[in-house]
Amino acid sequence: ADGVDVLFIDQQFIHEVTSPQAFDGLRARGIGVFRPNRNTATADHNVPTINQHLPIKDKESFHQVEELTKNCKEFDVELFGIGHQNQGIVHVIGPDLGKTQPGMTIVCGDSHTSTHGAFGSIAFGIGTSQVEQVLASQCLVLNQPKTMKVEINGQLNKGVTPKDVILYIISKLGTKGGTGFFVEYVGDVFRNMSMEGRMTVCNMSIEMGARGGM
Repeated sequence: ADGVDVLFIDQQFIHEVTSPQAFDGLRARGIGVFRPNRNTATADHNVPTINQHLPIKDKESFHQVEELTKNCKEFDVELFGIGHQNQGIVHVIGPDLGKTQPGMTIVCGDSHTSTHGAFGSIAFGIGTSQVEQVLASQCLVLNQPKTMKVEINGQLNKGVTPKDVILYIISKLGTKGGTGFFVEYVGDVFRNMSMEGRMTVCNMSIEMGARGGM
């Protein structure tokens, strides 16, 4: 029904930018992470592309990555930090490692969490205060989103990519056209895309203001 509901979160992904204040909030309240096994962290926003074996030059970036390492150790959260074989882009390692599964509820303190919707999961970005809520309870209090169906059938011309498709959709709906909606992409064009292509489409749902895409 319409209104507020409590949603259990199957998997939360954490990175170094939106998590420090959330962990500080747990400390201030004297509580731990309720379900450590349903939270996975990686360093990805402030990580250099090359020479990752060297100290991060930017002081703020270095501090955020250090804080993530300290917080995950203190609260027993799985961390794929710099140098770990599973470290990578937070929205890519989930699918790569099989942590993203159809039917799951997935959140991360990053708007492009909608990427995971390519696998038939309900995935959306959250703010730092909500990251803390999930760490503390593995649940979120949410309003039910609106739903939108985007159907495209036919065959794409040679050289037309999934990114072209989603950019075309955004050009028609506008950058605010999806605000408040979860978008479900249906039809032959999406059915025939690779999983990488579907990830691109769902990732860019945010660029039209949508909460998520599936």
